Amino acid sequence: MAVEGARPDEVDAVLDRWVQVRPDVDPASIGVFGRIARLDLMRRAAVRRLHERHGITSAAFDLLSQLRRAGPPHRRTTGELAEATLLTSAATTLRIDRLETDGLVRRVRSDDDRRVVYAELTEAGLARIDAVYEEHIALEDRLLAGLDAAERAQLADLLRALTHSVSGVAR
Repeated sequence: MAVEGARPDEVDAVLDRWVQVRPDVDPASIGVFGRIARLDLMRRAAVRRLHERHGITSAAFDLLSQLRRAGPPHRRTTGELAEATLLTSAATTLRIDRLETDGLVRRVRSDDDRRVVYAELTEAGLARIDAVYEEHIALEDRLLAGLDAAERAQLADLLRALTHSVSGVAR
């Protein structure tokens, strides 16, 4: 059921067509997941353009963000980064290599155990992620401009509940 006053979108057309060809199956879930998928594609495209203006990829942004959120000295091991970004250690190593070449991260051996190597933000990396982060949040705020603060909070709560529901089924 659409919110009163809401304008129809492409997903409504898809739902209408399914109701016509398969009236025996309720396609309401498409109303949720179809919109989530479309929103994600639009958001990713906007974010990609922002990141490209700053000379980084979205993958680099993710890794730099992980290091920034780690707090001073802004370092994590490859394994920690791989786990946090849901990538393999090999893929994470490749990202670290690129960021190291760009001067945004450096590798630092642990003083306690020389076998442990951290990826650490450089001053340039810290400056870059801080600048991109501010613009990233401003962009996402513009993307959410159609919702007031209460609606944003409600949507976040609903998506959190949906995430828990989906993660239980998807495993």
